[in-house]
Amino acid sequence: MTDQVRVRFAPSPTGPLHIGGVRTALFNYLFAKKHNGTFILRIEDTDQNRYVEGAEQYIIDALNWCNIPYDEGPGKNEKFAPYRQSERKHLYKDYAEQLVASGNAYYAFDTADSLEHHRKDHDSKGKTFIYNWHNRKLLLNSISLSAEETQKKLDDGEDFVIRFKSPQDQTLQLTDMVRGEISIDTNILDDKVLFKSDGMPTYHLANIVDDHLMDITHVIRGEEWLPSLALHYQLYEAFGWDRPQFAHLPLLLKPTGKGKLSKRDGDKLGFPVFPLEWQDPATSDVSRGYREDGYFNDALVNFLAFLGWNPGTEQELFSMDELVQAFELERVHKSGARFDPDKIRWFNHQYMQMQNDDELAEAFKNCTPQLALIDVNFVALVVGMIKERATFISDLWELSSFFFEAPQAYDEKSFNKIMTDDTRNLMTELADIINHSSDFTVDNIQADVKSWIAEKGVGFGKVMQPLRLALVGAMQGPDVFEIIFMIGKAETINRLNKLVETT
Repeated sequence: MTDQVRVRFAPSPTGPLHIGGVRTALFNYLFAKKHNGTFILRIEDTDQNRYVEGAEQYIIDALNWCNIPYDEGPGKNEKFAPYRQSERKHLYKDYAEQLVASGNAYYAFDTADSLEHHRKDHDSKGKTFIYNWHNRKLLLNSISLSAEETQKKLDDGEDFVIRFKSPQDQTLQLTDMVRGEISIDTNILDDKVLFKSDGMPTYHLANIVDDHLMDITHVIRGEEWLPSLALHYQLYEAFGWDRPQFAHLPLLLKPTGKGKLSKRDGDKLGFPVFPLEWQDPATSDVSRGYREDGYFNDALVNFLAFLGWNPGTEQELFSMDELVQAFELERVHKSGARFDPDKIRWFNHQYMQMQNDDELAEAFKNCTPQLALIDVNFVALVVGMIKERATFISDLWELSSFFFEAPQAYDEKSFNKIMTDDTRNLMTELADIINHSSDFTVDNIQADVKSWIAEKGVGFGKVMQPLRLALVGAMQGPDVFEIIFMIGKAETINRLNKLVETT
């Protein structure tokens, strides 16, 4: 086995990549980069009945958008090509037959109907049917049959599977980089199918063979594969190959903390569970994606990194380089990680504040028709003033529309509370003060207005509240003097006059 760290992310193209899969890919990527290793993408499409058109490209697009591109895989640095298991199927039968020849596996000719009969018979007796050491000699396989009978069935082209021969009365000692030491009694293990009657391997055989042939040094995968670890350990031993190190990541749990996160949870609670939007080719149903919902890819990655891992410090905001430096598999938790939709919104808000105003302005302008004719430099100035209250780019228009167009209506409660004949007279005078302000800067406007308020002897709020209402239409927004400067003298006076004339 190579000394260089080589890890793989091996999804099945059966639909869109779940956010839990993205987390698995991310942890593999971080581990590889931390150790100057290689991050490999392998497409595990042995189950052709569940193959979905477009899913493989979706996986690649999702990894690229998350800034966790693979170093080696389909179409890229194909050192161990091909990287689709369906294109490697000529390899697996030979390895399965090697195990038969060495006595570690056997041919089984049981039909689906006969196995179902055994299951129902066991169920009726309150037992669970397990195909292994205690009954394999009673079933239809090359252990219960003579060599001649077995060969005749093979020569006659009868359907068969190849099963692994689980040992009896042994205790396996397994090591996991997250879980530690694990002991397994082999008597409870079933004889898993390694090779199917359709000529395709099962996941168990294919991934072991491919990991060996691709020099994989560390297998970092989801907790759902932990029950398969005993079989995979035994397969490496049966082949006489060096084992990679294994690490099983904790499940992503529902926001309630109970049960595995699913698409239904996202649909019910209103958040995506996929990185990119996905349209089902069979039904045309569209599933939401974090990209299309307005999340920054860096925010999603930062959020996912903390699902089941922590750096051991108080720091929460990490660049990708910082994550690489901080990441250690030893700091991955054993217990499930609760998915918190509010926390990812928090991350997105933090990343919004870190965005370059010019880039935000371009994005804001591109998705807002009302800004088509507005100079992008002006938009950038506005963005810099209001982004601290935004979580998504889609929030920016509601927070800033008054910079670009006069309010069409006023907040009714505020208007009724503030507006009196006295107020209208003050706003008329204020319009005149602003009109005669000679050096039109934020500081000078503020000085002129405050000086006038002091001379009038009225309360500050008596002027500032209706002024804000005139400019914004509601009691919100940034500093009023900055708004006045941004929209200009003429527009400010027009808005004051409009407020005065509103009944």
